[in-house]
Amino acid sequence: MSVPLRQQAKIASYIIGKKLKGQKRYPLVLMLEPLFQCNLACPGCGKIDYEDDILRKRLSVEECLEAVDECGAPVVSIPGGEPLIHKGIKDIVEGIIARKKFVYLCTNAVLLDKKLDLFEPSPYLTFSVHLDGLEERHDESVDREGVFKKATAAIRKAKKRGFRVNVNTTLFAGEDPEQVARFFDFAATDLGIDGITVSPGYSYEHAPRQDVFLGRRQSKELFRNIFKNKNGVKWPLSHSSLFLDFICGNQDYQCTPWSNPTRNIFGWQKPCYLMDDAGYADSFKELMETTPWENYGTGRNPKCDNCMAHCGYEGTAAEDAFSHPLKALMVSLRGPKLEGEFAPDRPIVYDRAKGDLSRIKVEVETDARQ
Repeated sequence: MSVPLRQQAKIASYIIGKKLKGQKRYPLVLMLEPLFQCNLACPGCGKIDYEDDILRKRLSVEECLEAVDECGAPVVSIPGGEPLIHKGIKDIVEGIIARKKFVYLCTNAVLLDKKLDLFEPSPYLTFSVHLDGLEERHDESVDREGVFKKATAAIRKAKKRGFRVNVNTTLFAGEDPEQVARFFDFAATDLGIDGITVSPGYSYEHAPRQDVFLGRRQSKELFRNIFKNKNGVKWPLSHSSLFLDFICGNQDYQCTPWSNPTRNIFGWQKPCYLMDDAGYADSFKELMETTPWENYGTGRNPKCDNCMAHCGYEGTAAEDAFSHPLKALMVSLRGPKLEGEFAPDRPIVYDRAKGDLSRIKVEVETDARQ
């Protein structure tokens, strides 16, 4: 895992503290979304299909930092939209760093070259640049030619200036596993990035195209085939070994959406960053106490059927690693299993025909006893 030791230690200390207090649900990463407006219109994005008045709205610097304090998570991810459009982004980032929180500033890097002087290198700051593949694949993914060249040039400049830079990769239907592997090679060796975050795309209802998303089995097969094309280059993947084993189909994890709560211009989003099915809360406390968590996750909701995103399952993997450290170590040493049967999926506990969630109580009670 390519997460810095300082960050690993702080997160470990944070989790231990929560466990000593007997707290079962706690956040690991705050998804702080200060705006939805973007300078790209990616076909697989579900964040840009709003009216202009919504796209013009912003969280203030004060609202952003209040959310950081209210949530208390040790890591803050700033997605969007495109956060570099926000006029207060410098103050937001500096305020988070002053609180000794680790901040991942997500960007498509179109503006990064021009905005780089706003920031100073810090062990608490990482630029997370959206790159979905090599040049042809990425430009197709964002529906604009030339973005790959602009993004990679900005990455090289940021690295030269001493910044930590990750790439954030979303995979969609029709991916070539060999090409994805070669992209990871390029990111690791040519760009020299510090980490790779990768996840199958979530099927946003409002995405401009619906034919780009992977089914659950497709995701597992794709990731196994990507790892089969690994040829000795060390990929700095920013994931736990157990999450990588999960996306390769070897763990039957349930989603823990509260581990990555979202604060955006509408409030605290229920239940997660990817879905606002239950509306919004006015406070983090209200989010945690009033969200019907039992209605969401693998087998519990049709909108969750194909989701294997890290914002839902990395927290589950972290919990499993703390509960079973030897298992996590063994998976880390051998890598994800790439052959054999997939772990069975969680059973469907809603009526597919009716969308009836009335049976979910059975599984929730079973989970609680385990």
